[in-house]
Amino acid sequence: MIVDAVRQAVAEIERGVADGNVVPHVTCDEIRAHLDSRYDFAAPQPLESVVADVEGMMRRWHVQVTHPRYFGLFNPSVTTASVVADTLTAAYNPQLASWRTSPAANEIERHTLRWVAARFGFPRAASATFTAGGAESNQSAVVLALTRAYSNYGDEGLRAISGRPTIYLSHDAHDSFNKVAHVTGLGRGSLRRVAVDRDRRMDIADLARQVVEDRRNGWSPLMVVGTAGTTAAGAIDPLRAMARFCRSHGLWFHVDAAWGGAAILVPGLRPHLDGIDAADSISCDAHKWLSVPMGAGMFFCRHPRIVSEAFRAATAYMPPPAGEATVDPYASSLQWSRRFIGLKLFLALAEHGEHGYAALIERQVRMGDALRAALRRDGWTIVNDTPLPLVCFTRDGLDTRAFLPELYRRQAAWISEARLGDGEPVLRACITSFRTTPADIERAVAEMTRTALESCEVHI
Repeated sequence: MIVDAVRQAVAEIERGVADGNVVPHVTCDEIRAHLDSRYDFAAPQPLESVVADVEGMMRRWHVQVTHPRYFGLFNPSVTTASVVADTLTAAYNPQLASWRTSPAANEIERHTLRWVAARFGFPRAASATFTAGGAESNQSAVVLALTRAYSNYGDEGLRAISGRPTIYLSHDAHDSFNKVAHVTGLGRGSLRRVAVDRDRRMDIADLARQVVEDRRNGWSPLMVVGTAGTTAAGAIDPLRAMARFCRSHGLWFHVDAAWGGAAILVPGLRPHLDGIDAADSISCDAHKWLSVPMGAGMFFCRHPRIVSEAFRAATAYMPPPAGEATVDPYASSLQWSRRFIGLKLFLALAEHGEHGYAALIERQVRMGDALRAALRRDGWTIVNDTPLPLVCFTRDGLDTRAFLPELYRRQAAWISEARLGDGEPVLRACITSFRTTPADIERAVAEMTRTALESCEVHI
């Protein structure tokens, strides 16, 4: 059976990753020379030997993001069920542009998305779709906000709009909005970076000041973006207060919950997302904290009529709609041709159940707490405050530029550098794997402390 074969293959890969290096030591010239020497594609090669070679390259020449001591960006270890799902999807290769082409796949996605939307507190009639990731979802939100605010935007574009729309987001919000502002034609100058408080949460008073000032100067405030789990520090903006502000000022409220949105499944974390149910739209990536392979973004909007208006499409070569009870993804999202993205989350949810998934997330939260405790014990200073398993830390005399290469050389862990506001660079570690154990935490912290003391020339 395919499940047994994939399970065996995944287990073998997991063992190899866990026992191997976290960080590769390779140059681009080395990889290019290897490829040039073996693959001119002039003659066929046995698939088995090519696959073995590619797997060797992936094992040796990648940062192993599924390693239990990868404490980096939001790239998780993945569930076996989700790997089975991607295998099935590739083998059957369904086309999800229209419902008639792939009825079962479309309904599986609809069922899964409706379940997730309900956890966010969205109505049953809300629109939802799988996306390539958070950037596409965030772009969708901006397009929908423009469509609601300006009735002639869809047909005549930005030139028909009086005033210049503006988007408000915190200094720590995701940089994808710079791209979104560019490609939608709003321009990067339309973004307003709102101040944050000491916990890196959006300052509502500064938001109000900027909106009033922009209106006074002839700009047209369009939308506010709240972040549920910022990339650098794991901060969660005051979503409820932001929702009230947006309602009172007629602004679209979008919540970028690409990483932190998964916390909605955990009763102990759910209160930290209070107010997300009042959003006009939400981004959430299953390929982050829901532990499925990339890419598996999700986009939710409580206004299906606006979605239909923004993404409407009709052409003779596509099958006609199957009826009012169905929605064709090509006419309700930015994408046209699309693979069966949602199966990986469907299978993983079906295998683990809601409580099982919550347990996976809670485990990572506990490992985050263990990391904080171990760092404090060894003399590190924690510089961020979040209920999520993302830890920013430093110590006196630390030079991150010297520290990180040495840490990577020792293969202790993969962590990154972050800069919070105008402060000095600090270290950032995020638990992204449900396979991380207390032993992994202790080993990583011991090696980080040893490396820091040696690089600072401090003697124990």
